[in-house]
Amino acid sequence: MGDASMRDYGLAAPHGPNATGQHVATQNIADVDMSGGESAVFRTLLLPDDSYDANGTYWADMGIAKRFAFVSKVDAQESAKELSSIGRMMKADPLSPISYYMRNMVIPGAGLLLEGYVLFSIGNVKPLLQAGFPGCWKKYKVCDKVWTQAVDYLEICGIIVGQILVGILGDWLGRRWGLIQDAVIMFVGLLMLTAAWGTTLNGWVICYVWSLFFYGIGVGGEYPMTATSGMENAVGSGKVSTRDDRLHRGRKVTSAFLMQGWGQWFNQVILIVLLLIFNHGAKPPYSRDVVQWTYRLSFAIPAVGTAWLVYYRTYKMRSASKQLQAAKKKQSVTGYDTKSLGMTFTYFGGRIFATAGTWYCNDVFFYGNKLFQSEFIAAINPGSVGVMTNWEWNLLNIAVALVGYYMASFLIDNKLYGRKWMMIVGFMGCFVCFVIPAFNYKYFALGPGVHRFMAMYFLSSFFNQFGPNSVTFIAAAEVFPTPVSASAHGFSAACGKLGALTAAVLYNYITTQQIFIVVPWFGLAGALITFLFMPDTTGLDLKEQERRWAFIRAGREHDYHGVAIHPQHLSFYERLRGVGKYYNAEEDYRQRVEEMRADWEAAVARRAEEKEAHEHEMDDDWSDEVSSFFERTRTGKGNGTTLSSFNQQNGDGVIGGGEYAEKPRGI
Repeated sequence: MGDASMRDYGLAAPHGPNATGQHVATQNIADVDMSGGESAVFRTLLLPDDSYDANGTYWADMGIAKRFAFVSKVDAQESAKELSSIGRMMKADPLSPISYYMRNMVIPGAGLLLEGYVLFSIGNVKPLLQAGFPGCWKKYKVCDKVWTQAVDYLEICGIIVGQILVGILGDWLGRRWGLIQDAVIMFVGLLMLTAAWGTTLNGWVICYVWSLFFYGIGVGGEYPMTATSGMENAVGSGKVSTRDDRLHRGRKVTSAFLMQGWGQWFNQVILIVLLLIFNHGAKPPYSRDVVQWTYRLSFAIPAVGTAWLVYYRTYKMRSASKQLQAAKKKQSVTGYDTKSLGMTFTYFGGRIFATAGTWYCNDVFFYGNKLFQSEFIAAINPGSVGVMTNWEWNLLNIAVALVGYYMASFLIDNKLYGRKWMMIVGFMGCFVCFVIPAFNYKYFALGPGVHRFMAMYFLSSFFNQFGPNSVTFIAAAEVFPTPVSASAHGFSAACGKLGALTAAVLYNYITTQQIFIVVPWFGLAGALITFLFMPDTTGLDLKEQERRWAFIRAGREHDYHGVAIHPQHLSFYERLRGVGKYYNAEEDYRQRVEEMRADWEAAVARRAEEKEAHEHEMDDDWSDEVSSFFERTRTGKGNGTTLSSFNQQNGDGVIGGGEYAEKPRGI
């Protein structure tokens, strides 16, 4: 029975028992039959003190003042604990915090670092190719203009293919397979980019373009695979989500995602260094040999790192699919879970629109700016000669964006701000930074306001990272059920790349001034979509979301009463539909105790079967307090409660039973 349930309550209680025993949410439920020790253990397990106060009130149920005080207190305690932990690490080994960061943030985001390096190098390399081969890349005398422009959008088409295809395959065959094939495709693609050539210059451009398309497939798959595997690794495989998951899940995933920014930074630095070496300085002209050596070596360098990534994912990430396999096993699913996919569109259609729509709006900003940054910087810095000047300005722009990435990482888990407000503020910041110069372009771009124009352009990079670019990546992985999360994430990301494709095609036909007139409204639209349709998963235990999904899949959506349908964690659209009206903290606590009872009964039955078969008796992994309460209140004994109907099978799934038999002693 246990394998059929989606509930997961950890291997151990996340913190010590509540000594006061005062939890409003649990009064008048089962406490009348519990001793003080039993009650404390149940409350410790079901009402963790990072989400509930001493009275058992969920943080989102508190008033504004009380919520602010509670959240601030928890965050301060956690910060002190982390600083103390860092201090102990440094005392034992001064370099251990660096190795920890590399192991937990850099390596999980290595694919995105390499993706950011190569993907955004296209905009950096373009002015160099124009300088070295003006007849091909600038004047289009010897090369077809359509093919040279295809550089801007054919790689995006490859990304879209990879996001949808690998998202589906990742849910079908597993995260590990998806991660490995992404790395292999990117490695082969880099070899193709490094060696791209043709018998004519136009043939070389065509080879270059199709190499970008192939590489883009690997890049596209990197989005759903990195997001879902990172999220599942952050949540863990225990029965109870850890305190670290609830308080730092977003930071873990965003810290991996921000490696994309470091990829852009390294690419720009390496291009600058290579050009200085081969050109013996920064000033033009740049010979064809200089251009060839610079851009080809810039692609060869990440090929080495990508080859290592293939090795690492093949031999060091063998358990990457563990969470997905467990989720499928509990629902008795083999292969691709088509039922869950269909039900996701039925029950979470508003969320799909939110993740896809906001990603589309964001990528018009993000990829449009990156693909055409040379034109933007030329407007900011008119009259500049040489590629190096634009590269130096772009390096500053990337540095500003990195500040935004890190700010997002630090604040994305703060319950008083969190994902949803971060995205709204980011979108509105981008809107303001573009709409102001749009209607007085000559003053800002060509007149005395040029310094303000520069500031607004760089600030738009900050708000884009400290907002929609970071949040879209994590939200699309959090708000959908595990069996189809990669597919939903890939679909959302692919819709985002349609925004990039929109920018890539549109920007070829409008002026820089017109870009500033058109683009801001995508920021405003993104903010509105976020406000209306995006749920806020900040502070939500994702195990509760999986528990809710088990009810939905069993056809019993309205029997779920937990925090996953708390109005705080629902979108405005979902609240209007009445999704949150079944939230009931007291009933949910009663239900969770009965779920535990069902699992305990299943464990007892298994032990009885083993005794009859003369098999080795398994250890009793239940704490004395929990076992004592369930034994004393079994059906027909004392005044105890009976098993609720929660344990009954409905449809094709069993909600309760067998989920707690693996707990170690002391829970």
